[in-house]
Amino acid sequence: MNLTRSLVESTAEAYAGREPLYAVEQEHVEILPETIRNGEYGWRDVEWVVQWYYRRHLGAYPDEKRRDGEAAFRDNGFEDVLDRLAAAVESDDTAGKLRHLTALDGVDVPVGSAFLLFMFPDRYVVVGQREWGVVREAGELEGPYPDPPSIEEYLTYEGVCRDLIERFDVDAWTLYRALWRLGAD
Repeated sequence: MNLTRSLVESTAEAYAGREPLYAVEQEHVEILPETIRNGEYGWRDVEWVVQWYYRRHLGAYPDEKRRDGEAAFRDNGFEDVLDRLAAAVESDDTAGKLRHLTALDGVDVPVGSAFLLFMFPDRYVVVGQREWGVVREAGELEGPYPDPPSIEEYLTYEGVCRDLIERFDVDAWTLYRALWRLGAD
């Protein structure tokens, strides 16, 4: 597969018509960055991010693993979530942001990358087997998807995604939508 700007843009545009969660995702991309940075969010807002990570697969994600991840996240105290998200916002580097996020129960690096997307939709792309596979098939990454990836492996993926974002002059939300759709086709 050869990733090009036109392929990324057209595939990301097609995402809106093909993905049933698009409208609510777009709403969260528009609202969550500011509400999280300002600390003006509730439990359901942050729980939604965890649920979205698993449920975007529309039942194709192993149900037991999804339920375990969501239940583990619910074990966090809201004050701890507030503190960790605030620390992630204030951290100067991606690794630091992920260390704060993954200190929460139920948040591994892939779920942490979902938080990064909804906190910084211009910069961060969610990682999962599907997205990693597209980037690898395009010759931009080596090796199979590490399930789950470590922070260091996410940094490698994120570096490749940053290069693609700059090369194609798109934001991370656009690149994510293209990678998700390309991985489905």
